[in-house]
Amino acid sequence: MSETCSTIMPALRYRDAPAAIDWLCQVLGFERHAVYPGPDNTIGHAELTLGGGMIMLGSYKDDAYGRGFKSPAEVGGFETRSAYVIVADADAVYAKAKAAGGTIVREIQNTGYGSREFTVKDLEGHSWSVGTYNPWAAQG
Repeated sequence: MSETCSTIMPALRYRDAPAAIDWLCQVLGFERHAVYPGPDNTIGHAELTLGGGMIMLGSYKDDAYGRGFKSPAEVGGFETRSAYVIVADADAVYAKAKAAGGTIVREIQNTGYGSREFTVKDLEGHSWSVGTYNPWAAQG
């Protein structure tokens, strides 16, 4: 996988951001790049990396910007975004996700475009598609 830094970074809000960081790192393989704590066991801002990609996240905040975000749990499980995570061994990550309490919404499968992948909802209901398909790799 290319180690080129991505110029697009999904950003998420969590009610329990410290637990979300732990889950994302332990289950999906993210690494803590930067974590800035906030008051009362909240996260002001965090950056998690995986290969050449990065996501940013923080705790929900009751301010003008923060009130624009809802957890999937607050809106009937619906989402307006999804993220795809490239991994070398989708079966291993699938096993970790199931063991860590993730809700599998699309079972692990082989696709017609050469990927082995599945989709899991994390502990707060955010969807993560995980697979071996790498759009940066030469297609042929």
